[in-house]
Amino acid sequence: MPRRRTVAIVSLAALIAIAPFLPRAHDNRPQGRITPVDGGSAAAPADASGYGVVTPAMQAEINRVVDTVARQPVARGKVTLSELATQQVQCATFEGLTYCLGIGWTDRPAAQVRAEVAQAARTAEVRAKGAPVTNTGDLDPAAQLQSLAKVSPAVRASQDRAELTEAARSVAKVWVLRHDVLGVPYPQGFLARHPEVAALTGQTTTLTPAARTATPTKSASASPTTSATPTKSTSPTRSTNGSPSATATSSGTTQGRGYPVRDQVLDPTQVHAQVRSYWCGPGSTQMIVWGWTGKKVGQGVWASRLGTTTSGTAIGSIVSVINKYTGWDRPDYAGPYITLDIGDWTYHQWYGLIKKHISSYRAPIVMHPILLKKYFPYLAYDASGHYQVGRGYDKRGSQPNLVSYFEPWNQKKFNPALPYIKRVQWHSAYLAFRANKAHPYHNLGV
Repeated sequence: MPRRRTVAIVSLAALIAIAPFLPRAHDNRPQGRITPVDGGSAAAPADASGYGVVTPAMQAEINRVVDTVARQPVARGKVTLSELATQQVQCATFEGLTYCLGIGWTDRPAAQVRAEVAQAARTAEVRAKGAPVTNTGDLDPAAQLQSLAKVSPAVRASQDRAELTEAARSVAKVWVLRHDVLGVPYPQGFLARHPEVAALTGQTTTLTPAARTATPTKSASASPTTSATPTKSTSPTRSTNGSPSATATSSGTTQGRGYPVRDQVLDPTQVHAQVRSYWCGPGSTQMIVWGWTGKKVGQGVWASRLGTTTSGTAIGSIVSVINKYTGWDRPDYAGPYITLDIGDWTYHQWYGLIKKHISSYRAPIVMHPILLKKYFPYLAYDASGHYQVGRGYDKRGSQPNLVSYFEPWNQKKFNPALPYIKRVQWHSAYLAFRANKAHPYHNLGV
């Protein structure tokens, strides 16, 4: 093959690999829509922050981590998964918070994260040598480490720098979630460094939050009406319908921070099963972007943009593609999407995050469970890690709480003898929490 053609192919592959993490101008993206709920009382106001700036201290930390990875020896011959984890899983500290490459924001020490990834990778490798396990499309720890080891140093440096830069710009979002969901006080000087958060908290009289406009009304048809620029209201209308249904409904009663007892986002008709057995990532991304743009784009397009292989898709790629191709990351919705480790969270903290994201942010969630029958009884057999689109909750008092999600996995498509799985699910919130915690990375995209 001619040298010029070879160089061109390598350059194209590198560009595809880092594309999800490249910064972009928000104004050029298609404007989106949400499916507002029918009838009732006000939700808690959205308090997401926008993208921050990379300070000199942050830039120095980014450079340190990128240089640390670059100094790691090139893998030759037989390299253990523990060695790969030590080399590949590097962590940065931004404003007192830890971000680990490929894992996301975590409360755990870097050494513990590396040890857990190495153990999870060994478990995945042993599991792969046993009875066949259906991979629905999550990139398991062993595959992720082995994939990173094959990347050239130059491409890896570009990937890491882009990922860390995106993380640094989202640090205010992480602190807002820790403050609001976990009750962790803001660090000293935080509000001065992040005036957009100070405005949202109401702790300053010199700064005011950006104006918020009215929610588009829901049409009588299956799909909501759409304006050129969707707007939101601090008082979306909600119905008094009794239980979750195929339409977006919500009780008018509120609990806690003013969240409705029941709430949901996304049009339940804008769903599609994953078209390949290992495409839960592209399938989930398709539905999330569809919910914003109102346009259905083929899963093959998203598989390409996500860098999906037969081994699956990394959650960080999904988060970055959402930030790049939708407006769910706008400050009047969820703010920049992040990958967040919930391994040390309680069920009530996790459910509080779900409610905040749906009712306050009015935005979907990248659910990241392990797909086991004990957590999802509709399965015919256990499978791998998986992605779903979180889009609702129902706090039912004395009855078990529910979460709603779009399920891309349809086992019947790949084995006609198996039962059909519905795309729109209302499922035990506690089982969904346990499935998320049982995943070796115990994280999600919010």
